[in-house]
Amino acid sequence: MANGVRSGWGPRPTLDAVAELAGVSRATVSRVVNQSSKVGPEVRARVEDAIRTLGYVPNPVARSLVTRRTDAVALVVGEPSDMMMTDPFLSQLILTTSRELGDAGRQAVLLLTGGDDDHDRITRYLAGGHVDGAIVLSVHRTDPLGQQLRHLPVPVMFGGRPFGDDLGGAGSIDVDQREGARRAVEHLVGLGRRRIATITGSMDHRAAAERLDGYREVLEGYQEKLGAPDPALVAHGDFTRAGGERAMTELLARVPDLDAVFAASDLTAAGALGALRRAGRRVPDDVAVIGFDDLEDVAAWTEPPLTTVHQPVASFGRRLVEALLEMLAGGDPVREILPVHLVVRGTA
Repeated sequence: MANGVRSGWGPRPTLDAVAELAGVSRATVSRVVNQSSKVGPEVRARVEDAIRTLGYVPNPVARSLVTRRTDAVALVVGEPSDMMMTDPFLSQLILTTSRELGDAGRQAVLLLTGGDDDHDRITRYLAGGHVDGAIVLSVHRTDPLGQQLRHLPVPVMFGGRPFGDDLGGAGSIDVDQREGARRAVEHLVGLGRRRIATITGSMDHRAAAERLDGYREVLEGYQEKLGAPDPALVAHGDFTRAGGERAMTELLARVPDLDAVFAASDLTAAGALGALRRAGRRVPDDVAVIGFDDLEDVAAWTEPPLTTVHQPVASFGRRLVEALLEMLAGGDPVREILPVHLVVRGTA
C-alpha cells in the first residue's frame, strides 16, 4: 500500500477494515455500500473516504444478496453473430445501448440467438436471477422468444415492437416506421415520379411490414394520379446490400419503365444503386432512390449521396436504457414511438 492506497495483489480490503478506518460499525459501511438513505452525510463522507483510501470493492455476490440486484442487464439480439457484424444499423444500436448502460452503471450481458435451443437457454437465464432486466432487439415474427420474454419476472424492453399488440408486462421503444415510408414515397410523388417501386426488408420483421404498409398507403391515396397499385412494383429483399442488388435487377427486368425506388434500408438502397449503375440507369435522372436508416457509413458514401429516412439511433438506444431503468425503479412499462424525418441528398 503506497500513500494509504491499496495496490498490487495483496489481500482484498474487507468491510471490517473500512469500518475500522472510518470509525464506524460494519453495518454502517454496509448501508453506505448499498446506498441506504439511513446514513447521515457526514458519516457517509467518512466511509466513502475510507473506501477510496483502502481501494475497497464490494463483493458482487454478497451485495446482490442484500440488494437483490445484479447491476447487469441482458442485451438479447434475435440474430446470429454474423448478422450483428454485417448489419450496420443493428451493430450501431447494440454499441449505443451498451454504452448507455455502462454510463448508467450497468453491465451489458450480450446474448445472441442462433436457433431454437438458444431460445430456451436464454429464457431460463433471464428468469434465473442473473440480470435485473433485459433489452431485446431484432425479434422475428416466428421467433418464440418474442412471446416468452413478454412475461418474464424481470422488466423487459423491446427495441422495435414485436408482432402482436399484447406486450404483457414488457415495454417497447420503436420509430415510426410507417410514417417514415410515407414521407419517402410522398417525396417521390412530389418529384413527379409515376412508377414507384419498393424493395422490402425481411418480412418476418415488423419494421419491414410497416414500411411496406406505408408505401402502399401512399400509392393507394394517389390512384387517380398514378393508377391502381401494381404488385409487380414490389420486390422482396432482406435488408442487405446483396438482397437490394438482386431485387433491383428483378424489378428492372419486370418493370423496365420504373422511375423511382423506395428501399427498406440504406444497405438495400446501396445494392439497388449498384444494379442501376450496371444497367446504365442514371440516378436520379432516370430512377430516383430513397433508403431508410441514414447510416453515416452508408448513406454519405454512396454515389450520389443517398436520400434516406433518418432513424435516431442515439436517441433510440438512450430511450431504451432510460425506459428500462424507469421500470427497474418500479415504473409502468414504457411504450413509445420516436419520430423520423427525411434527409434529402442526391439520389432523389
